[in-house]
Formats: sequence, C-alpha cells, structure tokens
Amino acid sequence: MKVNQQQYSEMIKKASPPSKSWINIPKAFVIGGLICGIGQLLLDWYKSMDMSEKNAALLTSATLVFLSALLTGLKLYEKIAKHGGAGTLVPITGFANAVVSPAIEFKSEGLILGLGAKIFAIAGPVILYGTLASVIYGIIYYFIK
Repeated sequence: MKVNQQQYSEMIKKASPPSKSWINIPKAFVIGGLICGIGQLLLDWYKSMDMSEKNAALLTSATLVFLSALLTGLKLYEKIAKHGGAGTLVPITGFANAVVSPAIEFKSEGLILGLGAKIFAIAGPVILYGTLASVIYGIIYYFIK
C-alpha cells in the first residue's frame, strides 16, 4: 500500500492526538514540586534531629526511594504519574519506580526467572552495579581509615 505525504500526516494526527500542554505542564510542575517539597521537608526534619547534613541527605534519598517503591507496589505511583506526567520523573523517585515496576509485573513468573531476571529490565543494572561499587568502596575505605 502506497501512502503519500498528506495521507501519512493524517494517519499521524489520528494516532497521536496533540497533548493538552496548557494543563499538562502546570500539573507536571505542581506534582514535581510537591515531590521535591516532600524531599526538602524530610531533609529539614532529619537535620532537626541533630543529624549531620550528609547523613540527613542520605536518609532523605533512601526515604524517597522507599516511598516511591511502596507507592509503586500499591499501584498509587501510576495514578500520580497519570496526572503528574513528567513531574513524577524527578530522578530519584522516577528511577525507583522504573526498577520496582518490572519486578511487580513479572513476579508471577517466579522469584528467579521472573522477578530476579526482569527487575534488571529497565534500571536495575544501574542500581545493582552502583550498590556493588558502593559496598566495595565502603570496604576499601574501612580498611584504609
């Protein structure tokens, strides 16, 4: 079937309707801002417990990852992302969601071939090798100090 340029353009318009950027951009801004605001509140709260800036920042990151993974597991992150769009891609929470989603999707295939193999589908290798590198670095640092 031969399709000319005009027909092709019409097919594209039907397949991908224009987004409502006049509403999507402000929603992404608000949702992303709320996620960042929650992160800032957590950081301030941890620092108010006489925690060092470094430890408070680490605990804030860990808390945001945990909350993102929890909300993904409860299927709430998807609902937030439906309204927040790109605002939910705030790096740390979006990354945690990208790791947990395939794990949940493939858990029915078993722990090894399902969850264990598919968790690495999207963002898992970065977490795996990042964690491994940090453990090795920690051990080296421990013995040097």
